[in-house]
Amino acid sequence: MGSTAFLHLAYAQRKLCFIIRQGFEHVEIGGKLNLDNIEVRNKKQVGREELSRVLLSVNRPARYTGGEYNSIVKDWDKASVKIALAFPDVYEVGMSHLGGRILYGLVNSQPDYLLERVFAPWPDMEEVMRREGWVLYSLESFRPVREFDVVGFSLQYELSFTNVLNMLELAGIPLWSGSRREGDPLVIAGGPVCFNPEPVTPFFDAFLIGDGEEVLLEFLAVLNQNRDRPRKEVLSILATIEGVYVPGLYKVSYNDDGTLRETRPLQEGIPSRVKKRVVQNLDQAYYPLNPVVPFLDIVHDRAVLEVMRGCQRACRFCQAGMTYRPVREKSFSTLANQAQAVLENTGYEEISLASLSTADYSNVERLVEALIKRHGARGIGVSLPSLRADAFSVKLASEVQKVRKTTLTFAPEAGTERLRRVINKNVSEEDLMAAVEAAFTAGWNGVKLYFMIGLPTETYEDLDGILDLLSRVRGAGRAKGVKRLNITASISNFVPKPHTPFQWEPQLKPAELEARRRYLLNKVKGLKGVHLDFHDPETSYLEGIMARGDRRLASAIYRAYRLGCKFDGWKEFFRADLWSQAFAEDNIDPDFYTARRREYTEVFPWDIIDSGVDKEYLISEHERSRLGISTPDCRYDKCVGCGVCPTLGVELDLRGEEGFAPKS
Repeated sequence: MGSTAFLHLAYAQRKLCFIIRQGFEHVEIGGKLNLDNIEVRNKKQVGREELSRVLLSVNRPARYTGGEYNSIVKDWDKASVKIALAFPDVYEVGMSHLGGRILYGLVNSQPDYLLERVFAPWPDMEEVMRREGWVLYSLESFRPVREFDVVGFSLQYELSFTNVLNMLELAGIPLWSGSRREGDPLVIAGGPVCFNPEPVTPFFDAFLIGDGEEVLLEFLAVLNQNRDRPRKEVLSILATIEGVYVPGLYKVSYNDDGTLRETRPLQEGIPSRVKKRVVQNLDQAYYPLNPVVPFLDIVHDRAVLEVMRGCQRACRFCQAGMTYRPVREKSFSTLANQAQAVLENTGYEEISLASLSTADYSNVERLVEALIKRHGARGIGVSLPSLRADAFSVKLASEVQKVRKTTLTFAPEAGTERLRRVINKNVSEEDLMAAVEAAFTAGWNGVKLYFMIGLPTETYEDLDGILDLLSRVRGAGRAKGVKRLNITASISNFVPKPHTPFQWEPQLKPAELEARRRYLLNKVKGLKGVHLDFHDPETSYLEGIMARGDRRLASAIYRAYRLGCKFDGWKEFFRADLWSQAFAEDNIDPDFYTARRREYTEVFPWDIIDSGVDKEYLISEHERSRLGISTPDCRYDKCVGCGVCPTLGVELDLRGEEGFAPKS
């Protein structure tokens, strides 16, 4: 059997989880795993038979066994710096994260460094671990997490904070950074949430701001060079690296009204603002060509190509669109070669083209056609994320469906053109209708649409606009004779985020969002084939508190954790009542962080982080939103003056070569 055929077979069979039935012997595929030497809190040796018995009693045991194909097991004793990459959510979510795949391969490609993975155990496994007295361990070597030099958390979502505390406690690491001693790991974090890390700064020693592959190796090198120094000295040295924020070296003070007065460095040589790090050339940046292949289905279970990073569409609600600027593309040749390598090394049967706005990649049509032509005959399909609402996107999707038909997803975000101008979502109703009509003509029997409610200036007329738009889409499908028409509207709640033009806006309270939800549900009843799917208002409310919070929230987060909160982003575990209790016992008014409108002169907790975007630009965009004035995409128009390129010393990098995606 050829190697590629073997990989396809392994990919198909891994759902069987024969890792359990075979007594763990096949883990040698990805590296040997000695299950007889798992260290626990009381130094008890856990044998293979005991671990097998326990794992068979928990849900999805392959979450905890390691040994996956392409996993990397390095010699522990030969590594000078050891880092545990911790994802504060379940395995299936964490293994779907592209950033984790990149850092896993990047660090392990260095001969002196070692990186291993750890995920939040599901509650059934946590119960077993606490009962047995086991500490949290890494999947590659089964070493206790507390034995690593660094524990690096990937913070992708504000509702993962209690999981961070739970993982630290399971690892036997002090939760508060000030309580850690010499010999304890440095606890650090990276990811989009770190653009306002203040609510959890008391739990972390340092944050890495911006593109992780640009700063992490430098961080580890400086740590290695100074490993014999006292912990406080090491942190002071690390704080001088651009992109590294050590919150313990800053003092915060507040005004009498509760707003922030300032965040001030406590010693010389520490920057007054921490500037994000940016990868300028994605063609030259590290990319994993042999990612780990899980033994069970994960959320995004496919090969991933990152076609570009950043987005210049300037949607005023979108934090990623601001903090990941500027747009940097990969060349067509690089993407074609990476696709070939990843497919050969994994056996996956689908390629996902990943970015914030894949249809904006300047040669996306040629890339899709080339991938289908080269790999389609083997049954390998291409998937696209949310599409622009235009006929061009449907043409792309039609090319994709030659191998495997996927769900078409469009994101108009708002129900009326007035409100779309407010949020700078430059999509007209005519664009959307042309796109869905083209989709129905091409053979799709349904589409998915993304909307938000609670946006600034939103009225009930805008909610009626959502229903009118859905009715028109439904009518277009019926006019094309579509049978079993299925139209789904996913409706999320607007949460104002830092570093965006709407960071000054109030957030609607859960009761008002619930009233709007009921309004839409009552009025959609007559539209057969149309389904509405709502996000929970209470979880959005908590997300909003954390998104714009400050250091004073840390004690409430700790209190909520002690009350039993964890997996807050999961509907079945979220406890709004416990969070309310924690805020009340800590004398915190959550509305202070969500419900009030803020002045342009207010100092924000996240001002300590320099995303490269000028606050003056954000103010200008906020004022333009009030006037309903759109802002163009600077890739196709003049510079809009956001400040990113001159501040960070970078520029737009469009490498798609011969073709260009249409403007909109």
